[in-house]
Amino acid sequence: MPWARMIADTYGVDRSEEELADQRAATDLARTLAVFDGNEPVAGASVYRRTLTVPGGVLPVAGIASVGVAPTHRRRGILTSMMRAQLTDLHEQRLEPVAALRPSEAGIYGRYGYGPATVGNRMRCDRRAVRFRPDTDFGDGTVRLQHIARARPLLEEIYDRVRATTVGWPDRQAAHWAVRLADYPHRRGGATSLRVAVHQERDGRATGYALYRHDSAPDGFGGSAGVVEAVELAACSRQAYAALWRFLAGIDLVAWIDYEGAADEPLPHLLVEPRAVRATPVDRLWLRLADVGRALVSRSYSLPLDLVLDVRDDFCPWNSGRHRLQAEAGNVVCEPTTAPADLRLTAAELGAAFLGGTSLAALAAAGLVEELRRGALSLASAAFRGEREPWYPGGWAFPLY
Repeated sequence: MPWARMIADTYGVDRSEEELADQRAATDLARTLAVFDGNEPVAGASVYRRTLTVPGGVLPVAGIASVGVAPTHRRRGILTSMMRAQLTDLHEQRLEPVAALRPSEAGIYGRYGYGPATVGNRMRCDRRAVRFRPDTDFGDGTVRLQHIARARPLLEEIYDRVRATTVGWPDRQAAHWAVRLADYPHRRGGATSLRVAVHQERDGRATGYALYRHDSAPDGFGGSAGVVEAVELAACSRQAYAALWRFLAGIDLVAWIDYEGAADEPLPHLLVEPRAVRATPVDRLWLRLADVGRALVSRSYSLPLDLVLDVRDDFCPWNSGRHRLQAEAGNVVCEPTTAPADLRLTAAELGAAFLGGTSLAALAAAGLVEELRRGALSLASAAFRGEREPWYPGGWAFPLY
């Protein structure tokens, strides 16, 4: 598969034949772009149809992945041409109203109208300082190690239950699960093979899981310290969540636990010493409203709204203009209008705010949203926000997790 190898080369990674076969199974060739110089592939990008949990429901989205341009063909406008072709197709064919990707570099996709919609928290937990508050409710379930292949049906069931109520989580089809649980030795970075711990209630119902590896890191004294890399944690209840973290914190010969969770991860609030968790925020899922009107009516809002948005969109000019957004009692309407605008912003700011994470007020403080009617900004900012911070649990750039 020369095209896939070319994409891998642009990211500076090796892929085994098994890995390429998994990618081939997950790739929709009808929605994949390839650019050739003669018979040689020099660029490409794929669309993977997914559904994403958004405020108030789920939404079909175009997952953009496997984007790459060979180093020999950079700065020729190829990436811009591929991005424009993808978004134009979404609009003209009335396909998914929103495109989503997880960029390898944060500075690339803003110029195409993508905005950072979720933030991950890279956490390093000092296991020796992790002591749970005396009132922590761990429930009466148990945590057991299981073989990944046998546990997969349970993982899928738990994931789907959590996904239904967690804004920012995408669906996973069989091909996505195959890649998520693939354990290619050359991609472990020196860590062990993947382990899975499953939380089950007394009646046998599975209500949570943790995927993790063992690794080591320099201890600062010329030696090394044990590290648990928590790859993914999903819990259907707060008790299962607490029990899984108690399990991870109880693994012997470990100094640190590394995990990337939500911006408002509950773990520090369970601890006697919250500073045992050091967190670094990092952008994760970026969204692009390919069709502003269809996108804005596909989610719910926290407050009633009657707002006119003056949207600027040079890359997708069909979005430019004034849009009247009305939301009341579960009904949402967005239509073109000539009425005076309340807010002025670009499509990238709408993408950033779409899942209810990045606030319009914060974007306005940065000079990226302009309030044209007094009070419109605070109302819109509150209406777009959700109960919890949106969170994306895996990588969108292939492998698709």
